[in-house]
Amino acid sequence: MKVHFIAIGGSAMHNLALALKKAGNIVTGSDDEIFEPAKSRLEKYNILPKEIGWNKENINPDLDAVILGMHAKKDNCELIKAQQLNLKIYSYPEFLYQVSKDKTRIVIGGSHGKTTITAMVLHVMQRMNIPTDYMVGAQLEGFEIMVKISDEAKYMVLEGDEYLTSPIDPRPKFHLYNPNIALISGIAWDHINVFPTFEKYVEQFQIFTSKITENGTLIYCNEDENVRKVALNSREDIKKLPYGIIPHKIENGITSIIWNNKEYALKIFGKHNLLNLYGAMLICQQIGIKNEDFLNHIASFKGAKNRQELIKSNDSVAIYKDFAHSPSKLKATIEALKEQYPNRKLIAAMELHTFSSLNSEFLQQYKGTMDMADEAIVYFNPHTLLHKGLKEITKQQVYDAFGNKEIKVCNSSSEVINLIKENKWENKNLLMMSSGNFDGIDLYALAEKII
Repeated sequence: MKVHFIAIGGSAMHNLALALKKAGNIVTGSDDEIFEPAKSRLEKYNILPKEIGWNKENINPDLDAVILGMHAKKDNCELIKAQQLNLKIYSYPEFLYQVSKDKTRIVIGGSHGKTTITAMVLHVMQRMNIPTDYMVGAQLEGFEIMVKISDEAKYMVLEGDEYLTSPIDPRPKFHLYNPNIALISGIAWDHINVFPTFEKYVEQFQIFTSKITENGTLIYCNEDENVRKVALNSREDIKKLPYGIIPHKIENGITSIIWNNKEYALKIFGKHNLLNLYGAMLICQQIGIKNEDFLNHIASFKGAKNRQELIKSNDSVAIYKDFAHSPSKLKATIEALKEQYPNRKLIAAMELHTFSSLNSEFLQQYKGTMDMADEAIVYFNPHTLLHKGLKEITKQQVYDAFGNKEIKVCNSSSEVINLIKENKWENKNLLMMSSGNFDGIDLYALAEKII
């Protein structure tokens, strides 16, 4: 196939481009900005655009498909020419469905945990040598790229994102996959710019369950009231499998699963990961993997990149980074570290970086989320608000929203670093949470100074 990507520099888009190139297709692309690591990875496979920007000459009648990314706009000159030529234009979820429509599609959805659950399933399937195609939203150990497409795989494992599909398709991505096996990990309001009410947000998960194939399977977190309601109101023909926290123990800083009187020590920890693990085990069970085999293999799982990732540690200090940014993720990650290290104090810092988190109305959702931290720091950059076209928020608004008298609110990254350095680092852990990078804080350099 000859395939052209409009907005090839995106995280999912460039990985799909790499996957198609590796599968022997002719791939080209364009974008008006390409950052690392996409730039180096596209260059490695000789598909980095020679010029930055859009050019309608990139579009010609010989193309078998054009794949359109969210970063492009409706008036993109390449998109307009592709439409004029009546070329087949796909969003990347549409394209993934096309290449997997004859496979068993496993789709993991939810406001939190979906990347980790997808990664767990892929980890076990890889170790059991089960040929599997996939799309996952983070770099995984042992996987070169985040997308794989092949002819021989019987299964396609897809992380089901609820955000919009493309500039010309306002459907959530996970509505396009039509899963044979679906999972919902949790429902907590997010993407306020697209789903202005919680009810509208929940509706997307109801629609997701309606897309499950006839006599398909829905695996769902029974501990989440909103998920349970959605699951129980789904179609009668769907097989419904609830899950909760898998039996376990924590001893000497190690979490172990207890199953059929046998213990399986894990490299991961936290209530949310124990829920994630049970969900992943039920998925694998549906495709014939025995629970004992799953548990033997999941013991070596270290987690997806940027998800509760250990940066550096010694006998009395551990420094973690996490992608956590929404209220539910924040609370779960803080609780996990406090439970895993009950005798250590926790300094937790988070960055308000997403559209939702910087919205003055949505801010109220963060009330109490950092209360379990011994010291809590919240950072936001006023310039980010300007860039996203949002109303100004003040330090006082952030302070009031979190509802914690001890919380410290900063709007310069140097202030965050100074607060962290003020601590005497002994018998303490540090947790840095953001979908951004605290405006350039080098967490590895910071860890070297602390430990």
